[in-house]
Amino acid sequence: MKFMQNLGKSLMMPIAVMPVAAILMGIGNWIANTLGASIVSVFLLAAGSAVIDNLAVLFAIGVAFGMARKSDGVAALAGLVSWLVVTVLLAPEAVAGYYGGIEVTDVDPAFGRVQNAFVGIICGLVGAFSYNRFHDTKLPDWLAFFSGKRAVAIVSAGASIVLSVVLFFVWPFVFGALVAFGEWIVGFGPIGAGIYGFLNRLLIPTGLHHALNSVFWFDVAGINDIPNFLAGADGDGVLGVTGMYTSGFFPIMMFGLPGAALAMYVTARSTRKKAAAGILFSA
Repeated sequence: MKFMQNLGKSLMMPIAVMPVAAILMGIGNWIANTLGASIVSVFLLAAGSAVIDNLAVLFAIGVAFGMARKSDGVAALAGLVSWLVVTVLLAPEAVAGYYGGIEVTDVDPAFGRVQNAFVGIICGLVGAFSYNRFHDTKLPDWLAFFSGKRAVAIVSAGASIVLSVVLFFVWPFVFGALVAFGEWIVGFGPIGAGIYGFLNRLLIPTGLHHALNSVFWFDVAGINDIPNFLAGADGDGVLGVTGMYTSGFFPIMMFGLPGAALAMYVTARSTRKKAAAGILFSA
């Protein structure tokens, strides 16, 4: 359970960046829709997209950093190394070469979606494991340069090669299962959104609700709810469908959570109000 709770907290690090990206894209879209496209709207939309389009990388870095026993940038670097190794080795162009130079279009479509939050989380765990296990490693004198923290990224790269071999055989089945699950839920429409919401609430105590969210919120199984919503009708958004898996959250996030924070501040002891305000306001 402790592992799951730590994973849940680590996943919040990259997710916490999303509100900034959403604000930038929201303002950019508002300017484009009301005043017309301009250099300002394009600039803001590009800045927001820089975060949204690279969330999987942020998951790899954030999970590695958060799951490390000590908050160390070396762990984050190891997570990034793992991500780069896995996504390059399992890119459709590389997979086509493994099969003897077949056409990229004939490669299993699962490998075209390997750059997703789910794989980012796995790479982050590889980076964290490499740091926790090997950051104090002592090598012989002739390899002393690579001792300690310098060994972490090297170990992460080696572990990621093994992970890539495993995912080469397993990922198509995992991806197929995720897509089937997503399509099954989507096929139920609003009822499916209710089932998803129920499962989300059920998983919150373990922190695994973020893993479930990644299937519906991001482009793991082709649903991509949040980016499609931010793209709007001019992108891949579909009126009445897009946003279905996030709409129930936002009234609580925007009003319920600040209200709960205010209640805790008001009822805090007078001697602790300043500390409570600092914690609750930042939260």
